[in-house]
Amino acid sequence: MADSKEDPAVFTSSSLPSDPRLLPTVTNAYLGTRVYRDILHVNGVYNGAVGVTHRADVPSPISVRMTVPGVDKPAETFTLNSRTGTFSHQLQSADYTATQHIYAHHSLVHLMAFSITIRRSAPTTRPVTVQLQTPFVPKSQDLDLKRGPDFQGAHYVYGQTLVPEVEGGPRPTIHMLWTPVPRALTLGGEEQEQSWEFLTAVAESEEEAKRSYSHGLALVATGSLLPSHTRAWDTLRRGCSVDLDGPLPLQQALHGCLYYLLSAIPPRDSPGFLFHGISPGGLSNGTRGEDYWGHVFWDQDTWMFPNILLFYPEAARAILEYRIRRLEGALRNAQEQGYKGAKFPWESAATGQEVCPEEIYGAQEIHITGDVLMAFEQYYHTTQDQKLFREDGGWELVDAVAQYWCSRMVWSQEEQCYHIRGVMPPDEHHCHVDNSVYTNALAQRSLNFAADLAGDCSVPVPEEWVDFAKKIKVPFDVEKKYHPEYDGYSPGEPVKQADVVLLGFPLMHPMSTEVRRNDLEMYEPATEPDGPAMTWSMFAVGWLELKEVQRAQSQLNKCFSNITEPFKIWVENSDGSGAVNFLTGMGGFLQAVLFGYTGFRITKTSLRFDPAFPEDINSIKVTGVSYLGSKLKFTITKKEMRIKVTEYPWDPVVSPLEAVLEASGQRFPLPGGQSVSFPPAAGWIQRASTQTL
Repeated sequence: MADSKEDPAVFTSSSLPSDPRLLPTVTNAYLGTRVYRDILHVNGVYNGAVGVTHRADVPSPISVRMTVPGVDKPAETFTLNSRTGTFSHQLQSADYTATQHIYAHHSLVHLMAFSITIRRSAPTTRPVTVQLQTPFVPKSQDLDLKRGPDFQGAHYVYGQTLVPEVEGGPRPTIHMLWTPVPRALTLGGEEQEQSWEFLTAVAESEEEAKRSYSHGLALVATGSLLPSHTRAWDTLRRGCSVDLDGPLPLQQALHGCLYYLLSAIPPRDSPGFLFHGISPGGLSNGTRGEDYWGHVFWDQDTWMFPNILLFYPEAARAILEYRIRRLEGALRNAQEQGYKGAKFPWESAATGQEVCPEEIYGAQEIHITGDVLMAFEQYYHTTQDQKLFREDGGWELVDAVAQYWCSRMVWSQEEQCYHIRGVMPPDEHHCHVDNSVYTNALAQRSLNFAADLAGDCSVPVPEEWVDFAKKIKVPFDVEKKYHPEYDGYSPGEPVKQADVVLLGFPLMHPMSTEVRRNDLEMYEPATEPDGPAMTWSMFAVGWLELKEVQRAQSQLNKCFSNITEPFKIWVENSDGSGAVNFLTGMGGFLQAVLFGYTGFRITKTSLRFDPAFPEDINSIKVTGVSYLGSKLKFTITKKEMRIKVTEYPWDPVVSPLEAVLEASGQRFPLPGGQSVSFPPAAGWIQRASTQTL
């Protein structure tokens, strides 16, 4: 069990990793960097034409590290505190302590900052000097930076990106103000303590950059800049948390995943903020040739989104709005390939047009379009937010995706069903295959959702949507009772990553327990052991569904080889290759806990639960689960499951929630502020029916 003296949310080390890629990140929804890195990135700001477009490098004024000259080196500690959203560096000697805090402000997203405090700890009057090392130079390979006049003591540069993604496309301008950094700071002989604050403000307009910098200075003057950040971060974390009474490494992994993923989402109460999506390596990475260039993939919609939705529907909506704003590019993608509707790009950047450097992925890995729509469907069933679809562009996207799938199918006279031919499944070891089972099942789900939503929005349902959904081929081997990955797949053929197992979750494709087990048994040994980090999480979810908790845990434990020390940065592949700060793997891991241990499933009419977790976990507490406008807290032990509605909408027209147990049909009203409890069992949360009110 965990050592109660060690906080699983705080990661401390006396040294930094030798590989700078594994340094922790400090990001918010708009700005991001790795600590001590000489560049930062701005969300949505890319440079370069289609095949080479990448996050534009912006020089980072917060890349500053403290050192002390002389032979007697003070003790050093480096700490990432996922509870406060800060990285700290401390130098400690017998005479003094120097502490630096580095952070990207969570609620004031145009600000990054660091502070340094020197505190005397011995009765001496000798001055204490700390040197500041920085590689910062106000130049960029991606921006034509020019120097502007100083503003309120800050230096100022601005400049446009050099090359648009497409001809005539946007070339955003970056404006940056920063507090000049001296070479050294000194605590005078008569001083006991002194603090210095250094701000960086970045925006796409001069007005916003100056407004943000001035706001930061005002907070500095009252000593409340860092406290305002930690308060905003603490509010976010307390509102969406997962707490386990279980092994310390598992607790630490969860806190690390939540820190890095939540760092990437928009803050609460940020109307008008245009969010530009989440790439596999996050905003801290994505320079040219690095971490998929900062492009947005299915990783966002399939692997990260469900966790964000469960806790924070407003941020989930911002992700969907990003896809809606890229719809024009998706329409163009489909048209260029000779199809109707909208085909979302395998790799998306500024315009929504395909920017993948290798044509085959953009042309064939078309499941991305269904992945995007599944996120819309999950959001709709969780929130019933009809405004997104009726007024804010959601319906147009759903309609365009349905049109694409219909135009992509061809009728097989021989098999009397529709085929989708010439694709690459999630298993990227195979291409030009026909009837990828994941792709086809996803297309079927897309069309079913589009038809259901049309009914809810009082829009006539095209007959072809229903017909194509009913008659599309979803490969199934009747003799072996499993799903072949595609037409002609041979059992045992190596698979790169989770593919067919995704039918059970998150697709929830109808199948018997026997078939679910057979799919897991068939593909577990065939899947490459050193493949992408998110894979084993999905096998874990499958085994948890079947109540084989120890087998599930053995799969989840494989993920730990992708977590690096000391700051819990994930690498894409266990050999250290691929993307770093791999949010995709973290998203899969969180789903294994949030949807695996609890059994949460989002359906048309309910939020299902069916808990199962291994022996070395005594309890799990999930706080801030969002469903139909309410917030719920689940506390699950081996003997009891307790549910409490902590927030609920003040709407007399809306029925309250209730919990229903599957086996007995017993109903438990869920009034706000009160708890209900029962032995752990399968069931669901739903709107209370009028008969039970």
